[in-house]
Amino acid sequence: MKKIVTLLVLPLVVIAGLTIWYREGLLPVDKNAITNEIFVIHPGEGVATIAKNLESEEFIRDRVVFYLVVKQLGIEKSIQAGDFRLNRSMSTTEIANELTHGTIDVWVTVIEGLRKEEIAEAVAKKIPISTQRFDALVEEGYLYPDTYLIPKEASEEVVADLLKKTFNERVVPLYEQSTMKNNYSLHEVLTLASLVEREARTLEDKRMVAGILLNRLELDMPLQIDATIQYALGYDAQGKRWWKEHLTAADLKLDSPYNTYLNTGLPPGPIANSGLDTLRAVLDPQESDYLYYISDSNGTNMHYAEDYETHQDNIERYLNR
Repeated sequence: MKKIVTLLVLPLVVIAGLTIWYREGLLPVDKNAITNEIFVIHPGEGVATIAKNLESEEFIRDRVVFYLVVKQLGIEKSIQAGDFRLNRSMSTTEIANELTHGTIDVWVTVIEGLRKEEIAEAVAKKIPISTQRFDALVEEGYLYPDTYLIPKEASEEVVADLLKKTFNERVVPLYEQSTMKNNYSLHEVLTLASLVEREARTLEDKRMVAGILLNRLELDMPLQIDATIQYALGYDAQGKRWWKEHLTAADLKLDSPYNTYLNTGLPPGPIANSGLDTLRAVLDPQESDYLYYISDSNGTNMHYAEDYETHQDNIERYLNR
């Protein structure tokens, strides 16, 4: 009889304990708190990580309860990345709901190799800025690609200053510490880096391409880079993109200082905004006797040549099959 009673009572005790634990976990950490504090969710963080961080920063009592609340409410996919003003007087349910709409800043990712107009468009998808106003405030090549936490109501000036400030902090010291500054100005280095950014993918290939372009500059050979013409052509209305995909024979004759088929030397300025790896590659290029390079048809492998005949063989072998 006692065993039967025990078997009947034990589940009730467990259920009661779980109920108390769950209700305790829903309560505010400090019901008398009056100060809001900032809590940050980084891009890509899942509910488990968010719950762990909320608990460690003492915004919630129990991470498991928070996780269960999110699942119960069905808001897992609605939680935003950004930063939030939270108060420890808020219940777990209130905090969970706040994370779906209460962000005060948003994450904006600026990838490498974009021209400033593309950066403006990327920012405008997250923050209501004027792309034309932003373009007028910034200089091509002087914007640092990174992931930024930007206030929702930021003006064009605030966003531009943030990207330029990061550029000055990350890029300028790198240039100042290099030996490249003895032969090339910062503007020239940024211009060269922007060409390499559009031409190569891996750090190894970027260093090699940078060395090849420097070889061509020393010999006063045209750089012959399609991306410079794509930049000069601007927005391709037919293809609905900034970088025209297929250049024509007429495009290669475009009358522009950015046409590196018709003009020797570097173009007047950068054609895109480069990442740190590319800048490092340009500041520490791979020395070689190569003067030519191509990327194979799938864009994954580079092939190099010291002379035009070998270069043509590479084209036949890797592009015209």
